Amino acid sequence: MNMEKYGNFLGTYFSKDIVLRLTVVAKILSWVVVGVYSLEWLVQALAMILQLARGFWTGMGFTDIAQSILYLFEQPLRGVVYFVVLQGLAQALLMFMDMEDNTRRAAREIEQK
Repeated sequence: MNMEKYGNFLGTYFSKDIVLRLTVVAKILSWVVVGVYSLEWLVQALAMILQLARGFWTGMGFTDIAQSILYLFEQPLRGVVYFVVLQGLAQALLMFMDMEDNTRRAAREIEQK
């Protein structure tokens, strides 16, 4: 049977095109976030290396050094979390669209029997 004739269901409360665009935007934005946080981490790492080379860390205690190192890894961790959340959101939207489409297809097949 040709399922192409069942285009858009009038009872659908969302636009498939908008959801697909939203997933593309979320994926692109997630990569932009990774790029920005990677660049920020690179600048922070270079600044830390310059501080070490210039002797700004002389006289610092263990907790000061530990805190500086933790600051270096705290920001990129946020970027990774944002990346994972945006990628997961995009995949979840696609998954929900597939679920909706499969449910309607199954209902049509049951109705025809």
